[in-house]
Amino acid sequence: MSHPLPHAPRRFAGPLRALAIALLLYHAAALGADDMLLADFEGASYAPWTATGDAFGNGPAKGALPGQMSVSGFKGKGLVNSFHKGDTSTGTLTSPPFPIERNFIGFLIGGGANPGKLAFQLLVDGRVVRSASGPNSQPGGSEELSPESWDVSELLGKTATLRVLDDATGGWGHINVDHVVQSDRRPAGIRRDVVRNVVASRRYLLFPVQHGAPSRVVTVSVGDHVIVRNDVGLAPGTPDWWAVMDVGPWQGQTLHVKVDRLPEDSGALDAIRPSETLPDAATLYREPLRGQLHFSPQRGWNNDPNGMVFYNGEYHLFFQHNPYGWGWGNMHWGHAVSRDLVRWTELGDVLMPDVYGPMFSGSAVVDWKNTSGFGKDGKPPLVLIYTAAGNPTVQCLAHSTDGRTFTKYDGNPVLPQVTGGNRDPKVFWHEPTQRWVMVLYVELPQRGHTIHFYTSPNLRQWTLASVTEGVRGSNYLYECPDFFELPVDGNPRNTKWVLLAANTEYAVGTFDGTRFNPEHSRLPGQRGKGFYAPQTYSDIPARDGRRIQVGWFQTETKGMSFNQSMTLPLVLTLVSTPEGPRMAYNPAKETRSLRKDTRALKAKSLQPGATPTLVGEAELLELEADFEPGDATTTFHVRGATVAYDAAKQELSVNGHKAPAPLLGKRQRITVFCDRTGLEVFASDGLCYMPMPFQPRPDDLKVSAESSGAPVRLRRVALHALKSIWRP
Repeated sequence: MSHPLPHAPRRFAGPLRALAIALLLYHAAALGADDMLLADFEGASYAPWTATGDAFGNGPAKGALPGQMSVSGFKGKGLVNSFHKGDTSTGTLTSPPFPIERNFIGFLIGGGANPGKLAFQLLVDGRVVRSASGPNSQPGGSEELSPESWDVSELLGKTATLRVLDDATGGWGHINVDHVVQSDRRPAGIRRDVVRNVVASRRYLLFPVQHGAPSRVVTVSVGDHVIVRNDVGLAPGTPDWWAVMDVGPWQGQTLHVKVDRLPEDSGALDAIRPSETLPDAATLYREPLRGQLHFSPQRGWNNDPNGMVFYNGEYHLFFQHNPYGWGWGNMHWGHAVSRDLVRWTELGDVLMPDVYGPMFSGSAVVDWKNTSGFGKDGKPPLVLIYTAAGNPTVQCLAHSTDGRTFTKYDGNPVLPQVTGGNRDPKVFWHEPTQRWVMVLYVELPQRGHTIHFYTSPNLRQWTLASVTEGVRGSNYLYECPDFFELPVDGNPRNTKWVLLAANTEYAVGTFDGTRFNPEHSRLPGQRGKGFYAPQTYSDIPARDGRRIQVGWFQTETKGMSFNQSMTLPLVLTLVSTPEGPRMAYNPAKETRSLRKDTRALKAKSLQPGATPTLVGEAELLELEADFEPGDATTTFHVRGATVAYDAAKQELSVNGHKAPAPLLGKRQRITVFCDRTGLEVFASDGLCYMPMPFQPRPDDLKVSAESSGAPVRLRRVALHALKSIWRP
């Protein structure tokens, strides 16, 4: 709703006059005595503005409309948005007449750039005297509104109207407008391609970040060489947190930091500064919502685990990382290492976006025979295989002989785009055929989700070998594939291959080095929530023989400078069941090293209706329970979470989320790990695995057990208080 304020009392009477006066007083306080608000579009309708056509709907939008990208940069809750019914709609929106009484008219504008057909216009005597259009003329772009203004000093005293025009169709055929004011001070505008030179005099370069701030394209370069280009929500004032770029490789050189669009009154560019130390180092890993059992990056967003490999005595965990934002974007490969799978040291980002696009998911291998030629001095190279998700989307390599510094292959890409939906290569050495195999997700027109199998003698040249199709219209075999061989019931003479998708649905079958032949398809994997895109380790020594998996644990941590985490290390096995071989998940034995104190209950019977039996108290914990449930429901209360087993239904429930969990004989065995950000629950010797994001109250440390419906015999219950993975 528009409020042409100082003149509203002369045009309206009665209740409308009172409303206008109240609004005048409110906005005068907000704007200052010299500024006059012409329109803020905060009402339910556009009145007294007049709309024609169908581009603007019945009233102001509250942000993005259906089918539209996220809209940002507007003030309050409403704005003019002509994307109503999409880019094919057209129309006009015209204000009542008003006198021009200030030297400038300022406003926020966004949308398409088409001055003849998309415009915010100022009309005097029916003639357009000022006009502005949005910034977007090509595919891509942003729905951010930016401040602009007109100098109208020569028009003082004249009567004018404002008009929003949408006569455009097709891509970017819409316009966004908000917060129109008259002022004697020129409103702050936008500076474009602003550059600041910073000498890399310290190890780090710090960028001020604010949650929800408009995204800016920040480019860091040395001379003519672009190091990285990212979208960053730069803080105009005091930041919520500092993003960190390691500029050690360019020590002593001048870094050119360019921002594509920045308000004139923003202090963000000046706030970027060198530093020898990490900000808030004293409280790092001790934040209130930092998982103490699960890896999470120091700062920024993480999602898929990548490049899981054992190399030079260390478990390497690469991961999708946005070092410059709390949400998804700017995909880098972060890097952390561990010698025991539970205690991690973050090493920084090893793959940054480049001319081929952001760094999407992939895998890593040790090229023991140096088929790639990347090894030197007798050292086998560690090779990363990843998707560069630009246009086109391609598969690329990077390599290292120390596990710390990585060089992108100068012959990239090694596999051109198949379709726009190809990504996430999983690569392994197939010993029987003496060649490399790549398992790649490809979305094909008319066929949907597929897995393409490629082979190579040297990691550089790839040949299509076969295609495995999923189920049309489902998420089966959708992105982030993993592919590995497992013995059934631990028998090395009876093995099967497992093809796993991001949602953990999987198929079991045979593989001859060229084609996968599924025998059991679309089997359910994990049964919980917040678990996605898991990957397993390659190159684990044969004497170990385990297939170890880590998944993306979707643990949101609002208010923190980091977001999301990884699961515990999981050992995968194939177990015979009446329905065929099925995958079981169990925590890796290395998690036992976190135990610092154990309280065990003696064997006892839980009687229905009795007061819950206290097992103990702990903040970080592992609960082990072996019991005979009979016909009862056995419930464990774990720091406010409810883990219940219904024996009659043979069903496990975690905070109301249910999944089948068969009895083993007459017994059930359950293990629960509880952290500050989530639960991981294992039942039926791993045939049922339920990860669950969950934030317990800090003051609720109790663990107890009870039964309902019938007695339950507890054979063994142990509560292990656990140590943090971040502290010695």
